[in-house]
Amino acid sequence: MIALSLAEITSLVGGRPYDIPDPEAQVTGPVVIDSREVRPGSLFAALPGDRVDGHDFARRAVEAGATAVLASRPVGDAEHPVPVIVVDDVVAALGALARGIVDRLGTTVVALTGSAGKTSTKDLIAQLLERLGPTVWPPGSFNNEIGLPLTALRADAGTRHLVLEMGARGIGHIDYLTRLTPPRIGVVLNVGTAHLGEFGGREQIAAAKGELVESLPAADEGGVAVLNADDPLVRAMASRTKARTVLFGEAEDAAVRAENVRLTAEGRPAFTLHTPTGCSDVTLRLYGEHHVSNALAAAAVAHELGMPVDEIAKALSEAGQLSRWRMEVTERADGVTVVNDAYNANPDSMRAALRALVAMGKAGEARGGRTWAVLGQMAELGEESLAEHDAVGRLAVRLNVSKLVAVGGQEAAWLDMGAKNEGSWGEESVHVSDVRAAVDLLRSELRPGDVVLVKASRAVGLERVAQALLETEGEVAGRWA
Repeated sequence: MIALSLAEITSLVGGRPYDIPDPEAQVTGPVVIDSREVRPGSLFAALPGDRVDGHDFARRAVEAGATAVLASRPVGDAEHPVPVIVVDDVVAALGALARGIVDRLGTTVVALTGSAGKTSTKDLIAQLLERLGPTVWPPGSFNNEIGLPLTALRADAGTRHLVLEMGARGIGHIDYLTRLTPPRIGVVLNVGTAHLGEFGGREQIAAAKGELVESLPAADEGGVAVLNADDPLVRAMASRTKARTVLFGEAEDAAVRAENVRLTAEGRPAFTLHTPTGCSDVTLRLYGEHHVSNALAAAAVAHELGMPVDEIAKALSEAGQLSRWRMEVTERADGVTVVNDAYNANPDSMRAALRALVAMGKAGEARGGRTWAVLGQMAELGEESLAEHDAVGRLAVRLNVSKLVAVGGQEAAWLDMGAKNEGSWGEESVHVSDVRAAVDLLRSELRPGDVVLVKASRAVGLERVAQALLETEGEVAGRWA
């Protein structure tokens, strides 16, 4: 963050100073919401919460070196004064501060959204743009009204690119985020079935995602909408923006497209990247064919910002997965491979992960290896939940996954039911009640060459299965990076 005085911050957020002896004191460190992350010169934002109230940690933050606290009420007393900028809404104030910083910096803001693949694509874009200059991007999935401004507030005078992920749980959410950090380049990956129960249908999801392209500057002002040519609902967003449109995908009319798409023996995608200025071959370090679309979106952004095609291809081929529990692949000493994709799940990402599992499993078939899909609930699907879980179970059979372990309650039972109704599956599909039961089953039956995919919505906590399987080996023999 660029250095600002408390007086400047107070003005930007529309706050009121309280117990601030020196309004010209500088905030030079990061803006944080966890008092344990305070460094000298920080600004501590005291967020209210159901379980923990940040106001209770305000004094500790100042004692640790914070210049001041952003809070909804005074938090000190006569004996222990705490310098506070008092605001009506701390979250809204964070957004206002982010907007003030972004306006002063003039950095290129790249924002992306989509029903699946946002975080992986954000990581790819960031790794490409870093080669062009200093780039700031969010850790993990900081894509809401708190995480996005916290990311933007990490930018400073040297930041050339600010890459932001934007999530939506309803109409108007992305519109709000774009007003905090107005993007010049907007990327829409896909319109799928994530949060289907909250939105009510894919058309409503498309309406929400399209708010990103509506926010972009006009073409003559540098606005660029990067749209997935292979998704009809995304392609149609070209009519909703004044920005110049760039299509990516496998469609023939896509400006940035992939040809000769294939998977290596390890399940890594390879393809020929075509751009308006040339073509070059790419082999990703990531796993699963679904990453081809993500890579094309990143390539389109990098191309727009001046990166030559050969450098784009080289950067994509060297890029890794930066965020945890997203197709995180580890090979144990005994030859069992664990794929931890348990950060989140929706029907689209489930299908992609199952296809990746099958591709990866081919490498172990020669050793008698099998593919295991350890799956749990996909949340927020509303009335479509039964049908979508049933369909994923059926797909596991159609793809010839060797074993399905459905973990949890009703939704897991639907996964198991779908598999058994699709084929003559007996012991090939099993429904277990919890993580411990899944781990016990796997520990007793896994053998060298097996590949285990672990995936569910974040609330299920299914990453504990992957962690337990790796802990059994002590020191992990090697990691597929």
